[in-house]
Amino acid sequence: MKASDLFIKALENEGVEYIFGIPGEENLDFLESLRTSKIKLILTRHEQGAGFMAATYGRLTGKIGVCLSTLGPGATNLVTAAAYAQLGGMPMMMITGQKPIKKSKQGRFQIIDIVNMMKPVTKYARQIVNGNNIPSVVREATKIATTERPGAVHIELPEDIASEDIECTIYPVRTFRYPKAGEEAIGEAIKMIENAKKPLLLVGSGANRTRIGDALTDFVDKSGIPFFSSQMGKGVIDENHKLCLSTAALSKDDFVHCAIEKADLIINVGHDVIEKPPFFMHSGKDSARVIHINFFPSEVDATYFPQLDVLGDIATNIKSLGEALNPQKHWDFDFYIKMVDEIKTHLNKYFGDTRFPILPQKAVRTIREALNPEDIVTLDNGVYKIWFARNYRCAKPNTLLLDNALATMGAGLPSAMAAKMVNPDKNVIAVCGDGGFMMNSQEMETSIRLGLHITVIILNDNSYGMIKWKQAGMGLPNFGLDLGNPDFVKYAQSYGAQGHRPTSCEDFAKILDYCIKTKAVHLIDLSVDYSLNHSILNNLVSKRNKNIK
Repeated sequence: MKASDLFIKALENEGVEYIFGIPGEENLDFLESLRTSKIKLILTRHEQGAGFMAATYGRLTGKIGVCLSTLGPGATNLVTAAAYAQLGGMPMMMITGQKPIKKSKQGRFQIIDIVNMMKPVTKYARQIVNGNNIPSVVREATKIATTERPGAVHIELPEDIASEDIECTIYPVRTFRYPKAGEEAIGEAIKMIENAKKPLLLVGSGANRTRIGDALTDFVDKSGIPFFSSQMGKGVIDENHKLCLSTAALSKDDFVHCAIEKADLIINVGHDVIEKPPFFMHSGKDSARVIHINFFPSEVDATYFPQLDVLGDIATNIKSLGEALNPQKHWDFDFYIKMVDEIKTHLNKYFGDTRFPILPQKAVRTIREALNPEDIVTLDNGVYKIWFARNYRCAKPNTLLLDNALATMGAGLPSAMAAKMVNPDKNVIAVCGDGGFMMNSQEMETSIRLGLHITVIILNDNSYGMIKWKQAGMGLPNFGLDLGNPDFVKYAQSYGAQGHRPTSCEDFAKILDYCIKTKAVHLIDLSVDYSLNHSILNNLVSKRNKNIK
């Protein structure tokens, strides 16, 4: 068997459905082996888009997403996507080509050390130097990528190794099961929770796994302990729940942080220190204690040093805690309950505002009302991410895909494409800033070619709005952040997509409804007004202290 044929069979054995990417001449044997495979090649317009699609596939399925590039510049284009998957906890495999390693006729043309380049942004990076090693390398890489904490892996397949004739067998895939925590850890956690006066539950990104949402919902219902989530933990428990305090979208001073400051114990489920911190620990007798419940041990730093780790399968451990925990009469949740109502009032304040260009809060409400609970919104990266994290209520997990780890621009559209491929029966909307959209806008052609039904909403302020907001917040003059954009409607039409430009809030709602109901690739060029960002986000301390006693 040719080595490249064996590689494809090893991927089929792992359940791979798609390979996203752009082949080069060093991949031609691999490409020929792929041609007769049941695995589908998704040809993209840029390797970065392919990597974002593969990472999102992994994020949504829990299986490994696979992307492909040639050597040199094709491989370097995958680095941002590798970091996106690695920091975001998304299982992804990158396969890159390379010149022959046994003999060279071209010197070092296009050759850089891709394996060592990938090591800092992956869990595993290896060059295959013998075709007989392919099955073990693919099995090992897949297991490493998909086990906690999930992330990116890289395999380099040189041209001459791919064409080798070999004899080797495929390794069987074994299901990996996580152990449950010991009785001592469970008992100590119950003691800490029952002795606390104001316990509070935090749902982090690592809790967004199969079975955990149901276990956490049962835990909250039985105990009555209020909860909040990190940005990437949204929807693990229905955010419409009466005990939901919303999402910690800022690092400090938001209403949610007022509740966090009152807590004397935080039950931290599935949080990862890579995600922008939803709270900061402080030393001292008055600081809240923290229980770390996760698949892996806590990483201690100056802002996070839990007093107890409860390790193992999260769903099993949460179930054990819920079964043994007895609600206590001395628990005091009055402040939290008042805060739930206050947060809802605060977040709803601008939902009815009809000024145009549209306020981001109104855009969030319009999108939320247009979609079903199971539909999916993917975000690029910009200041609007804060508004979606705070204002977009998720009833189900993985229905708002945002990146609060690498926080890269350019991922919104490719993520929406992968989300639609994984969930063809759900409506999928990508929300992008004008800056982030243009970083991978060429994938509009890919979405047309694939026949996807997605809607891209560009929140257009003709600038890099997030940094412009930060610049103004520092009292600096406006400089270096304003853009000149194309006519996005004509741009969409040039690809064969439908382009729309609303002229009012009512018009936007009507256009969005049309886009959701009409199968096509749609782009909505929506003018947005960020002028209230400072007055709303930067002056929260006095408001929250005035309203909540």
